[in-house]
Amino acid sequence: MSEYGDGFPGVRPRRLRTNATMRRMVAETRLDPADFILPAFVREGIAEPVAIGTMPGVVQHTRDTLRKAAVEAAEAGVSGIMLFGVPEDAKKDGVGSAGTDPDGILQQALRDVRAEVGDVLLVMSDLCLDEFTDHGHCGVLDAHGRVDNDATLERYAEMAQVQADAGAHVVGPSGMMDGQVGVIRDALDQTGHEDVAILAYTAKYASAFYGPFREAVGSSLTGDRKTYQQDPANLRESLRELALDLQEGADMVMVKPAGPYLDVLAKVAESVDVPVVAYQISGEYAMIEAAAERGWIDREAAIRESLLGIRRAGARNVLTYWAVEVARALR
Repeated sequence: MSEYGDGFPGVRPRRLRTNATMRRMVAETRLDPADFILPAFVREGIAEPVAIGTMPGVVQHTRDTLRKAAVEAAEAGVSGIMLFGVPEDAKKDGVGSAGTDPDGILQQALRDVRAEVGDVLLVMSDLCLDEFTDHGHCGVLDAHGRVDNDATLERYAEMAQVQADAGAHVVGPSGMMDGQVGVIRDALDQTGHEDVAILAYTAKYASAFYGPFREAVGSSLTGDRKTYQQDPANLRESLRELALDLQEGADMVMVKPAGPYLDVLAKVAESVDVPVVAYQISGEYAMIEAAAERGWIDREAAIRESLLGIRRAGARNVLTYWAVEVARALR
């Protein structure tokens, strides 16, 4: 027996780390282009893409450049594209009317992208009112300025129908209203869209890391969303939300943000047999880009490590702004 115990020196874990080929062969988690979903913003009334200052390399697309971005994503082997519409400020109102207008920017973009890529790329739509309201909240406000859960559900049902009519393969309700998945499922089924899937934003936290996203969608928000998004202090609450979403008919579930909530992601993944998705959000993206720009970290290595961590924690798919870049590097 060795003085180090029964294992060493006979057992040496470093043997499986001796070179890159060995490490690749025994890797427990791998990245594949099909793991990724590209979030994309399309803005009404612009002739050229508009750079998002807080998210280097990401833009608000025109309808034409969005079509090209969708083709590039499909050619790279990415599985899906999640669309966010940014209407003209003049079209925002208290109930988010542009979000249910069949000719609103998001519905136009859905039709454009479906016509361009068909079923080669899954076309997904963010189902929420915040981009379309003049107050920036994810729902309709009551007389006291609070988000009215049940009145908002009626608007979500309308949004689901017009998004499905426009060609969405998947709708992603992100508003964190109680009962949203069930109401949306009923609305889809009653309008002949039984095959449209629901990606439920099951565990969406009231995170400080959303900052750059607010610029990306031109948010009008004042205040916060802490009365409907989850408290960062809580994990078990997410499991309750998970159970409810599954009961209501969610086909896939999401944890958002990803990096700061890997413990939540792991628990959710252990608890279900439906696909689990994680959203690597704008703040996560911006931190790596900013640190890399200053030479503080290796950009490509940090991107890949962050995505491996999300996949290792249990995400089947990852929404990431690096989707196309990483997919191309993997091919």
